[in-house]
Amino acid sequence: MSETIASAASANPRPVVVAESATARGRRARIALRALQVLIALFYGVASSLPKLIADPSAVDSFDRIGWGSGAMYTIGALELAGAVGLLVPRLQSVAATALSALMVGAFVVQMTVFHGENAATPLILIIPLALIAWARRGQNRELLRVLRRRA
Repeated sequence: MSETIASAASANPRPVVVAESATARGRRARIALRALQVLIALFYGVASSLPKLIADPSAVDSFDRIGWGSGAMYTIGALELAGAVGLLVPRLQSVAATALSALMVGAFVVQMTVFHGENAATPLILIIPLALIAWARRGQNRELLRVLRRRA
């Protein structure tokens, strides 16, 4: 049996078992990334944008404290909802994650300046999985550009 392994190893420097393992690992990674995208999309679609879009009193109070008013509240809620939907659309995943990351940078700045660091960790924590999604799905950007160029 050791001769079979040795001859297989000499004929193919990368054993087939490792390749199968890498494929299974890659599949699990894709599934985990997709699950992460769904969870983040649910968070932005329900927990983050919905209170802004239905003018929940806590959201109204927060935007009044910032001094931006209801127009900004509805705009940010709509952007978060669009980002949530974009995370679920294959060609938009990377762009949506990047846009939501930029929105979280703004949220962090507001938390630090207006709210004196209260809840400032939340946008920073959300940037990490968003950056991972943007990087992992970056290949979709080429597809999106190709579609946009065809239509232009």
